Amino acid sequence: MRLRVKMILVPVLAGTLFSCAEQKANPADRYFEKGQYELAAQTYTENLKNKPSDVKILYNRGRAYQEMGDFEKAQQDFETALTIEPSNFQVLLSLSSVQLQQNNYASALLYATKAEEIPGAPAMASFLKGRALHQLGMPEDALKAYGNAIQLDKDFGQAYFNRGLLKIALNRNKQACEDLKLASVLDYPGAKESLAKYCK
Repeated sequence: MRLRVKMILVPVLAGTLFSCAEQKANPADRYFEKGQYELAAQTYTENLKNKPSDVKILYNRGRAYQEMGDFEKAQQDFETALTIEPSNFQVLLSLSSVQLQQNNYASALLYATKAEEIPGAPAMASFLKGRALHQLGMPEDALKAYGNAIQLDKDFGQAYFNRGLLKIALNRNKQACEDLKLASVLDYPGAKESLAKYCK
């Protein structure tokens, strides 16, 4: 069963950079924070000449490329970072996100699942897993993954929202409206409108 529910996917990990005292002084980080992604990528590239195996710089440059829509370069940086630190869930989550943005749902699922298995992984790992499962036409597994994300983070508005819309598609309106109400209370974009549309 293919479920075609239009969903808002706020850019995952948007603006998330590795934070470190010495990195705060890096002009590339300031460029990134100002939305000057091309300048950020160029500056991170300069930094990598002296530190070619620095996972933080590779990751941050990958994020800049991702924001620019250059998913191929972003993926290359994330994959290089992953070879250096195979258990870095932040890198795995970014790889999953890039795969989702390119509609490569099986790959997105693989990376999200790997991230989810790492102790201390954030709720975003389960959420991305849910997004991939949803797009792969596995709604029950997607609901479970969204539920796991919510268990880890009770204030995860996007997880409530996506789970609510999936339940609408499955004709579980009462449960869906509960999720949409929670997403609305958490001020997730589009939740109030969906609540008004589906839960009259």
